[in-house]
Amino acid sequence: MKTFNDAKSTQNESKWVQFLLIGTAVLFLLVMLVVPLITIFIEAFRKGVEAYFVSFNDEYVLQAIKLTFITAAIAVPLNLVFGVCASWAIAKYSFFGKSLLITLIDLPFAVSPVISGFVYVLLFGAQGWFGHWLIEHDVQIIFAVPGIVLATIFVTFPFVARELIPLMQEQGNDEEQAALLLGASGFQTFFKVTLPNIKWGLLYGVILCNARAMGEFGAVSVVSGHIQGVTNTMPLQVEILYNEYNFVAAFAVSTLLAILALFTLLLKYMLEWKVARDLAKLKTDE
Repeated sequence: MKTFNDAKSTQNESKWVQFLLIGTAVLFLLVMLVVPLITIFIEAFRKGVEAYFVSFNDEYVLQAIKLTFITAAIAVPLNLVFGVCASWAIAKYSFFGKSLLITLIDLPFAVSPVISGFVYVLLFGAQGWFGHWLIEHDVQIIFAVPGIVLATIFVTFPFVARELIPLMQEQGNDEEQAALLLGASGFQTFFKVTLPNIKWGLLYGVILCNARAMGEFGAVSVVSGHIQGVTNTMPLQVEILYNEYNFVAAFAVSTLLAILALFTLLLKYMLEWKVARDLAKLKTDE
């Protein structure tokens, strides 16, 4: 049987394996991530800075940007509330159907966004289950903003819950029980005890949820109808501009999504650094 020292020695003797693995990973990231990202900005500024900013003077582009932010502004807070409630219930209580609830939370990760969009069409479309009732009451969900919001909520609701569930399970409920025994109400316990303990995980989940909400294409494409100036979000507008051979405008709008992705990565790194520093400080105090 090999000891730990033997394994360590073997690892040190295989430096070329380490270099090969690291080089492969770096090369893959360069080809699949860095080069396409640089290409987006090069193509966006191909005709100069002025042409880049002129691309945003288009009414349809501005409406797509506006709708993207509106959709995220609705979907993210709702997913925040759902994520906190679901993770609290799963981490703090034992109840019948708990495993099923966890499985359902993971459902959007397993189902193609396009399929989820078709499900909403089947439910709320003109020929869908509730289509006739919606038409009779002059309520439009599919090919309108409500459908886009619903589709976005579906594909993004696991992010907050999935960040909080393992965190809250690891923390347990001893502190909450102590607070309740000391006379704190449920709301006081949440805001004074639970929320400070989960704030970084909560913020991390919200950041990922927002990034996915603003960049979602598949589900939104199915339920939007691609109505110019009405139901097109930024990803859909990029596709339309590209298909119209308006490459500079297409890449210009794409830079906004790219900047959002880079900003998300920066916040992710800062949060991970903050959490690591807090853990190191906690271990030092102990």
